Amino acid sequence: MDTTMLAARRDRALGAGAPLFYDRPIHIVRGEGTYLFDAEGRRYVDMYNNVPCVGHANPHVVEAMARQQATLNVHSRYLHEGIVALAERLAALHGPAIESVVFSCSGTEANEVALRIARGATGRQGIVCTNATYHGNSEAVGKMTRIGEAPGSGHNSQGDVRAIPFPETLRPLVPGASEAELAEAYLERLRGVIRGFEEDGTGFAGLIVCSIFANEGLPDVPAGFMARAAEMVRAAGGLVIADEVQAGYARTGRWWGYEGAGFTPDIVVTGKPMGNGLPLAATAASKALVDGFRARTRYFNTFASSPLQAAVGMAVLDVIERDGLLDNVARVGAALKAALAERKPRCAAIGDVRGHGLFIGVEMVKGGDALDPDPEQAIAVVNRLKDRGFLTSNAGAFRNVVKIRPPLVFARHDADAFLEAFDATIAEIDG
Repeated sequence: MDTTMLAARRDRALGAGAPLFYDRPIHIVRGEGTYLFDAEGRRYVDMYNNVPCVGHANPHVVEAMARQQATLNVHSRYLHEGIVALAERLAALHGPAIESVVFSCSGTEANEVALRIARGATGRQGIVCTNATYHGNSEAVGKMTRIGEAPGSGHNSQGDVRAIPFPETLRPLVPGASEAELAEAYLERLRGVIRGFEEDGTGFAGLIVCSIFANEGLPDVPAGFMARAAEMVRAAGGLVIADEVQAGYARTGRWWGYEGAGFTPDIVVTGKPMGNGLPLAATAASKALVDGFRARTRYFNTFASSPLQAAVGMAVLDVIERDGLLDNVARVGAALKAALAERKPRCAAIGDVRGHGLFIGVEMVKGGDALDPDPEQAIAVVNRLKDRGFLTSNAGAFRNVVKIRPPLVFARHDADAFLEAFDATIAEIDG
């Protein structure tokens, strides 16, 4: 079907305004490994989707899904060894403080469970996030979305949720400060928000961050900030929540983003990659925290903790371990990031290249000024890369970061092909 006609049908069926990528949307009908195919058979290299983390239509995951669905799938109010084994295996991938798991179906749900755990355990309501973050789209979790549209503008408020400027070195809170001074400046903002919660009677429950600040644009964070922030949170009686929906599951070349960021969370949230396309998410914490949450809420989710989720979740972990995907992410990601960084001095439109493993951001700027964001340029790059067969997107606090986040099976030869397309795109835009 013609894409224009299909888009019109979509607007009628789903309501006008449901988001679509690209100036000229594409009609995807099939996926295989790192590749997606449109209705006309054209192949695209998927450099955006972290949902099929072990590859589109991964045979091991597909077989596990089909076998379990043909055997049994039911809600969680029956004993089933599979879901217990998945929870045990997931917890074991963290440190000893993470012991128990609450399963759900989306990152939004899992983050909402995390907030409820923190608030219930502390008996207080105040949550701190950053001013350019995203953790989900329910009413409760959505309150944290980009509270402050102007990064660096100070802490902003949505009642019991308040934001601090996200930590970064490119556009620092205090220009000219040393890295140690900069870390202290951001910590002082956190300290001030915590103090404000205590002074107005809200009370401080916890801090939630994406461990690599993905939606903020993958900023380089002042050394030591996260470890000291975690200490400050706990000293104030709060809990540290690591949102690993984008940062976790080998994305950075380690199992968890918080490992590279240098802090230990009290609560860990995972989502999209866990099921390689099957809705599966989790909130993990100590047994004491999870027991308390269960006792207070009697939480139940019809489609979570299911045998199907268990089978698929185990299959995804099998593939990551069996196929050495942590090593692949570290090797290919480092090579791609280094190659893109080499292009920065030759291209005035590239303000910065940042990232971790197979999650890389190329910041587009105006006129060679590294502090003047150019979201229009980023959008142009994304659309022209799509026309060349490479699917990316734009993100970041200023929407000016070309977001590169392929499945974990992304290979070096695909990275080399992407670099050729990227060079041609930049040359075309530069005239």
